[in-house]
Amino acid sequence: MNPSAGGGRAEQILPKLRRFAERRRWELEVCITQSPEDLATRAREAAVSGRKRILVLGGDGTLQLLVNALIGYPETILGVIPAGTGNDLAASLGLPEDALKAAALLLDGEIGEVDAVRVRTSEGRERLYTGGGGVGLDAEAARYASGVYRNLHGRFRYLLSAIRALFGFQSISATITMCGSDTEKLEATALLVGILNTPRYGAGLFLAPDAQTDDGKLDLVVLDDLPIIEVLALLPSLAFRGVLKTNRVRRFRVESVRIETDRPHHFHGDGEIVGTTPVEISVVPRAIRVLRASRKRGA
Repeated sequence: MNPSAGGGRAEQILPKLRRFAERRRWELEVCITQSPEDLATRAREAAVSGRKRILVLGGDGTLQLLVNALIGYPETILGVIPAGTGNDLAASLGLPEDALKAAALLLDGEIGEVDAVRVRTSEGRERLYTGGGGVGLDAEAARYASGVYRNLHGRFRYLLSAIRALFGFQSISATITMCGSDTEKLEATALLVGILNTPRYGAGLFLAPDAQTDDGKLDLVVLDDLPIIEVLALLPSLAFRGVLKTNRVRRFRVESVRIETDRPHHFHGDGEIVGTTPVEISVVPRAIRVLRASRKRGA
C-alpha cells in the first residue's frame, strides 16, 4: 500500500478494506510502504518468499512501481485495488472506482495477461508503464497534477492541470518514426503526442477509445496544435464525457515508435515523469499476469 496514493485516499480506505477482508475471510497481508523504493523492495521480497498474488492499494502510478519491481517474476500475479486519482488500468480490467466493490470482484476474479509499454529516454533510463504516456501538454500537466493539484481527485485534477499548463505552453515540433508492419515517419506540430495501452488515461479521458491491453499493439495519438480558444472549447466534452471531439487528432496502431523533438521535452508514463526526449517506446506483449474482474460475470 502507498499511503499517499490518491492524495491520501488509500490510507482512508485501508480500515474498510481490513474489515472487508475479515468478513470475507480473505487472507490479506497488508504492507504499508514508506517510499517508492521501499514499495519495490517489499514487493520483490514478497515474490521471493513465494507470494503468488501481490496487489497494490493505489492508482496507476503505484501499480507502475509494482510492475517495474516484479517484471522479472513472471509467475507472480499482480493486481490493483483502485485508490488513486487515476485508475485507468483498473477500469480496463473491469474494476469499478469503489475500492471495496473492486476487491469483491477480485475475490472471484480471473487471471489474465496484459501488455506493458517500455520507454527509453535520452538519459538512458528505461521504464515500464501500463496505461498512457506522452510528451507535450499532458506531460506538463502531469507535473502540476503531482504537485499543486495532487490532493484533487479524478478527471478534473488532470483537466485543471492541463489548463494551468496550457498558459505559456508552446507546441512541440516532433519527428515521429512509427514501426509496425512498415516503417513510417511523421512530422508534426502538436499539443501532445501520446502512446497508450489503455483506452483512457488521465482518470477517464478517452484518448484512444479502441485501444486494447492485450493485442500486442500501442495506440499513437497526435493532437495537432490548436489555438487556446479552440482548446478551451474542447473542455466541456472532456470534463463531462472524457471525449476529445476534434478532427485535429490523429491515431495510429504501432508496435514501437521513436519521438524526437526540436528541444528536450519531458515524457511521462502513467502520470509519472520518466525523462526527456528523444524517447523510444515499444510494446512488451503480454508481459504481466494480472488479476481482473471475471468477464463471465459481465457476459
